[in-house]
Amino acid sequence: MITDFEILETMKMFNEQHLDIRTITMGISLMDCAASTVEESCNKIYDKICRYAGNLVATGEAISKKYGVPIIHKRISVTPISIVAAACGATDYTPFAKTLDKAAKACGVNFVGGFSALVQKGYTNADKNLIESIPEALASTEFVCSSVNLASTRTGINMDAVADMGRIIKKTAELTKDNDALGCAKLVVFANAPEDNPFMAGAFLGPGEPECVINVGISGPGVVKTALEAVRGQDLGTVAETIKKAAFKITRVGELVAREASQRLNVPFGIIDLSLAPTPAVGDSVARLLEEFGLAECGTWGTTAALAMLNDAVKKGGIMASSYVGGLSGAFIPVSEDEGMIAAAMSGSLKLEKLEAMTCVCSVGLDMIAVPGSTTAETISGIIADEMALGTFNNKTTAVRLIPVPGKDVGDMVEFGGLLGSAPIMAVNNASCADFIHRGGRIPAPIHSMRN
Repeated sequence: MITDFEILETMKMFNEQHLDIRTITMGISLMDCAASTVEESCNKIYDKICRYAGNLVATGEAISKKYGVPIIHKRISVTPISIVAAACGATDYTPFAKTLDKAAKACGVNFVGGFSALVQKGYTNADKNLIESIPEALASTEFVCSSVNLASTRTGINMDAVADMGRIIKKTAELTKDNDALGCAKLVVFANAPEDNPFMAGAFLGPGEPECVINVGISGPGVVKTALEAVRGQDLGTVAETIKKAAFKITRVGELVAREASQRLNVPFGIIDLSLAPTPAVGDSVARLLEEFGLAECGTWGTTAALAMLNDAVKKGGIMASSYVGGLSGAFIPVSEDEGMIAAAMSGSLKLEKLEAMTCVCSVGLDMIAVPGSTTAETISGIIADEMALGTFNNKTTAVRLIPVPGKDVGDMVEFGGLLGSAPIMAVNNASCADFIHRGGRIPAPIHSMRN
């Protein structure tokens, strides 16, 4: 039985604590859209996306109205385009990105993810073509997101791809410099990328996924923070238990929405992603939630321990609430998208090196971080390499979404708008790592990859 108190409690979460369903993401396989010409393949892609996702937005709005649950984004993820485009014989894959963009506009969704490649062990020719097409693809589209998986615990780190992505990120920044390098905000590189992630910019539908599937991403840092306000001064065991209970309630709401969307769209339900994803709104910050542990400011000593505990408790509570937890699931720390992170970065309490330490225990990695436009491609590759090592050797997902903003330097601010927020330009250690990056090759898989 659901009591009146529980109903009122849930309503308060929505109305006062910024609880929302961050995204309903429909994954669509494009495996059957491969063709011998770009035109034929793109036509198939457009038709299939519109056929499957044509009612996605209307369905999300109907569910939101029925339950009073804010559903912020409706999104689409597709099979990595490097796989689909391999048969066409072309070298420029920008037309595929433009087709995805056109389909996104036709369906009315916020983003479409899957202009992607999986190169953790090496390149195919199609992978190379896709990666070289990323800057122009992101500069010429509005809703397309791109991702590249560079490493995994099983295979090690593809350092040739790491080097290439530093150059690609710089080129993407240059082509979108009139919008403060906005293209880089839609480009992420991964270690151990999950195949069922509903969050952008890293969403794609992995080769092991169904023909079509519904994945839902929830969010509720404000709910957890409010719960912790009631146990101020109590021991950390009580804090962990409080977070677990809040995560349980949030996850149950997410599963309700996911199953309703699955039924209405006649598409299988895939997973619930438990990630605490912040927004720039006051009261919806992971940084402020961490400060509720007793930290004067996010980034001070103890922040990594608090984040580790938060991440673990969220997962424990969510797993009790749903048997289908997947995606990234934990706490996000995107600087530009979190009011508290922005404040901590501006005060100097939160630096790039501290953020790297925090990524050892959170869901993703160095996310939505603006750096000086003068940062070299090799330095960007070095930052990526470090983050790939953390993911590969700790057997977890890590990612990098850096934005080198042309013409901007430390002390400047950039404004992206919407959920992407704003960010201070953060200082970067510019001591050269170029010789290391130019060695190329592959960093071998760690010893604990030998599990068979």
